[in-house]
Amino acid sequence: MTLMSDLKNLQKALLDFRDERDWAQFHNAKDLALALSIEAAELNELFLWKKPEDANIEKIKDELADVFGYVLLLADKYNLDLIEIMTRKIQKNAEKYPVDKAKGNAKKYNEL
Repeated sequence: MTLMSDLKNLQKALLDFRDERDWAQFHNAKDLALALSIEAAELNELFLWKKPEDANIEKIKDELADVFGYVLLLADKYNLDLIEIMTRKIQKNAEKYPVDKAKGNAKKYNEL
């Protein structure tokens, strides 16, 4: 299988799960974006006041899955190809952050 077909199969499984429960009615773009942000905050909370290595990996897995699930649902809402948009973003960032200027440097592109 390819990454694209794996991603599509995963997205379909999530949509089937949602549809079996009649939850699509609650999944407008605004609420999906808010849920994504909330789940990302829950992921951040796992690291709060801890050393990174002390975070609970099982809880990290659950929160990452929640974040990714909302990414998949939001992409479906707008019929977006995640592979395509991520590839395009990597290309844009490669132009903004050329290796010769950005390697080992945490500065923003306009400060390089």
